[in-house]
Amino acid sequence: MLQSQLFYKTKKEAPKEAKIISHKLLLRAGFISQLATGVYNFLPLGWRVHKKIEDIIREEIEKIGGQEIFLPTLQPKEIWQKTNRWEKMAPPLFKLKDIHKKEFALGPTHEEVITQLAKLKIQSYKDLPFYLFQIQSKFRNEMRATGGLLRVREFIMKDLYSFHSSEKDFENYFEKIANSYEKIFKRCGLLTIKSEAAGGSFTEAGAKTYEFQVPAESGEDKILFCQKCKFAINLETAKIKNVCPKCKAKLKKINTIEVGHIFDLGTKYSEAFQLYFVDETGVKKPVIMGCYGIGLGRLMATVVEVYHDERGIIWPKAVAPFLVHLIQIPSPARSRAKVKKRTKFSSPEDTKKVKENSEKLYQSLQKAKIEVLYDDREDKTAGEKLVESDLIGIPLRIVVSERTLVKNCVEVKKRNEKKVKLVKIKQLPRFLNF
Repeated sequence: MLQSQLFYKTKKEAPKEAKIISHKLLLRAGFISQLATGVYNFLPLGWRVHKKIEDIIREEIEKIGGQEIFLPTLQPKEIWQKTNRWEKMAPPLFKLKDIHKKEFALGPTHEEVITQLAKLKIQSYKDLPFYLFQIQSKFRNEMRATGGLLRVREFIMKDLYSFHSSEKDFENYFEKIANSYEKIFKRCGLLTIKSEAAGGSFTEAGAKTYEFQVPAESGEDKILFCQKCKFAINLETAKIKNVCPKCKAKLKKINTIEVGHIFDLGTKYSEAFQLYFVDETGVKKPVIMGCYGIGLGRLMATVVEVYHDERGIIWPKAVAPFLVHLIQIPSPARSRAKVKKRTKFSSPEDTKKVKENSEKLYQSLQKAKIEVLYDDREDKTAGEKLVESDLIGIPLRIVVSERTLVKNCVEVKKRNEKKVKLVKIKQLPRFLNF
């Protein structure tokens, strides 16, 4: 991608309302822009990261049998009335009426829709289990939509639903999901804590649910965590104080960001929609269900909360918008009018050589299927380009300049390191396997 053609705009300062680091950096670096409170546009850089996260999630969920579907956002009132959530959902539903005065909600979740859909297939125990997931927009009528992508009113979520004939089968899959989630977050560069939590309006009282929490100073959640046996529980749920109920060690209170949540739905929705199956003995039983969610934008923001420095974002390779940031350093002759002291300016031949070598390297990187953002702009100084590169946070920076070409080299720097290396152009391929 040519940076001169990229749709983005960096800012020196974040808006005053941006308080946490991910909100500030994603706005400043041109990954997102705000349309309204809790509602964001994803610009090309941001959408590339979002898609990388989506691909990781899809790949891991399909490994454990998930089949992808796509369900409507617009949901009729009557299906929400069957579960008594039309009035009781928290936060409240976004409600609207069509031209015929029929009431709908903008879906914050899809338990009602998926349960009704499952009736198309399920009759016998032989039809179970199966697992359906989607990656789709959700709407939450948040009272306090702050913190950038960490708390929004519209977002994209991966929601997976599982259907089982027995509690044992559900528990086995529940464990598979937990392991899959840990793989997803690890691939995104995050180490999570699996924490006991409340199910809220999603589950029956006392149902087993777990949150996947990432320690972060900016996190709104607080958990009690045992460093000895790894037990954790959300402070809102905890009926204990400072002693681990499993090993009696002292619990530590830490701030966290929730990046995933898995729910035991039991038979709450299957009974409401009369979703039954006939077992091996001919007995009619309600289907046991589970629900498993990950908010993609929230996950993206959490990565930034963990990976940044005073200069900007430091994207892990797996979710970075590009792997390489190739920068052509312009000739100082461009700034002749601004320079008062005598300066040795480059010849047109030197300037042409930098451009030709940069474009040749850009083409070779593309041919090698390496995602590269090429800063081909000629109206920016070297300092402006390097500052912006640090802000955007692409993992590997390659600089081509007259100084490097004299030695038949390029300047290579990893975003997460301070050291800069001069690398022979012929030896560059081995540095791309970092």
